Amino acid sequence: MTQLIAHYKVTDYASFKTAFDAAAENRAQAGLSLLQLWRESGSSAWALYNVSDGARARDYLDGAAGVFNSQAGVSATSFHFVETA
Repeated sequence: MTQLIAHYKVTDYASFKTAFDAAAENRAQAGLSLLQLWRESGSSAWALYNVSDGARARDYLDGAAGVFNSQAGVSATSFHFVETA
């Protein structure tokens, strides 16, 4: 099973969360389903996703996720694809 751990540096968590919730359908179409979202202070968020289609997920992160990032006030991201050992 492949999962994705994502880290978002944000300018305002409340604005990020609103945009994050609104982007759920786009993530689902990219093969990402949210398992958990954590907030670390008001300027950082972590998400754990199940990945059903790695290629679509990577394409989304390389392209359309940029639109989400600009709308959500995301200043930096890191993404780690991991598999159950």
